Amino acid sequence: MKVIYHQDFNQSYCSDPAAAPGRIEAVVKVIRNRVVFVEAIPASEEDIAAVHTQSHIKRVKSEEIYDIAALAAGGAIQAAEIGLAEPCFALIRPPGHHASEGSAWGFCYFNNMAVAIEKLKRENRIQKALILDIDLHFGDGTVNILDGNGYVTIYNPSASHPEAYLKSVKDFLFSLKADIIGVSAGFDNHADDWGGLLSTDDYKEIGRLVKKASMMHGGGCFAILEGGYNHSVLGQNVMAFIEGMGGA
Repeated sequence: MKVIYHQDFNQSYCSDPAAAPGRIEAVVKVIRNRVVFVEAIPASEEDIAAVHTQSHIKRVKSEEIYDIAALAAGGAIQAAEIGLAEPCFALIRPPGHHASEGSAWGFCYFNNMAVAIEKLKRENRIQKALILDIDLHFGDGTVNILDGNGYVTIYNPSASHPEAYLKSVKDFLFSLKADIIGVSAGFDNHADDWGGLLSTDDYKEIGRLVKKASMMHGGGCFAILEGGYNHSVLGQNVMAFIEGMGGA
């Protein structure tokens, strides 16, 4: 499967856990011989401005984080475009699901998912999208930007048992027809990460459900990296999800 990546994502662009040294390298080490890497290219300011205010873009530039944030948003666009034809994963930094139109928090700057989905819609490449956000934390920015616009349905599952969590994911994915399914793939709900809930096999099953649902809908699927902070298990969890989503 194709994975969007750039060596610049390895850098520690700020002092928060999302940019901890070795985080992206831990993933690359596990997946590098099992995927095809595609180099990320930056999103245009036009694509970013389609979902963010000029004042927010100016603020990101003032923090000298614009280049890496635009590169992450561009990687999400590439994954979405490839995802129309085949499953694709974007191994990108910084994350984005806490970025709203005019503000951001939680280690996020630009909303990578919203930038990608909105570009596909503006270009009339999709009419309906589903967004599954499996990060431990609620993707408020994605909801703030895209919810209520009439063409996107967003789901942030929450359950105290893995079985109930997986059932809710399945019910959502198969309930509505869509041209594309986008996954905000956070892995911080793993048993050995902050959330302490899901197993590595559970992430493989989620990937499998995404692929199966997209095939049933006659559409595509892609995923972008959000959270996940235990470097010792992050790579295995990402690989499991990729295996599930890329499977037959």
